[in-house]
Amino acid sequence: MANSIAKFKAYIDLLDEVYKQASCTAVLDGDKTLVRPGANANEIIVPKLSMDGLADYNRNSGYVKGDVTLTMETMTFDYDRGRKFDVDAMDNEETAGVAFGKLSSEFVRTKTTPELDAYRFAKYAGTTGISKVATGATLSTGADVLAAIVAAATKLDEDEVDADNRYLFITPTLLNLAKNVDTTKSKAVLDDFAGIIKVPQSRFYTAIDLKDGTTSGEEAGGYAKAEAGLDINFMIVQKSAVVQYPKHTVNKVVSPEENQSSDGWMFFFRAYGLTDVYDNKVAGIYLHHKAT
Repeated sequence: MANSIAKFKAYIDLLDEVYKQASCTAVLDGDKTLVRPGANANEIIVPKLSMDGLADYNRNSGYVKGDVTLTMETMTFDYDRGRKFDVDAMDNEETAGVAFGKLSSEFVRTKTTPELDAYRFAKYAGTTGISKVATGATLSTGADVLAAIVAAATKLDEDEVDADNRYLFITPTLLNLAKNVDTTKSKAVLDDFAGIIKVPQSRFYTAIDLKDGTTSGEEAGGYAKAEAGLDINFMIVQKSAVVQYPKHTVNKVVSPEENQSSDGWMFFFRAYGLTDVYDNKVAGIYLHHKAT
């Protein structure tokens, strides 16, 4: 049976690729080499750099000594979700392997990834201090969309946010409106971004509720737009402003022989990670949302 387990685990190696292809936010995943474990299992430590500015140079005494401070900031993981599934025992390991392959890829594509995207966008949108539109608005024309994006980019420029690695996340409807404007105008605006990612409105809210899977009415799990949540039109994120760290996605397989509750294969999924914003880089996020 060890060979069967090994065969199923071969599918697990492909799930990261499925995640990256299906995820809208994977482009913001951080460099894992820059973090290290914290004192507790649910923490990581990330570097944070600050320094003094220029001072007057004195021809007699020379330079004024400045301070450079490299601190290690502790951040706590904030996302821990999972599910398990039973699949009846198959005639042979190859058939079961196909079943697991389909189950796992579909689960990641249709359930795990949309929820993780929605969680991340809501977390960034709810961060205190980010830049945002003064009043929510529905953007009805391509000209409206381009004007709003220009205003957002100008705000980031005025706040001296690095122009590199700025990503525009926008609903397909609004992006198509923008592209239908005069090609020269739309190109001039949209070409300023490191990437443009289309986000379905179903994952693009300022706040969401995560269903616990056990409470009455929440057995199906997943997420939903929160009562106080607003539809997001678009969001600009400078990659270095966020800490996005998917530490652990466990996919465990239990064979029918080891399964004590049924004659079937058991497949376990767990997504564990961190989504946060550096408190000295909140200016690197701009939110544009609809009105209440």
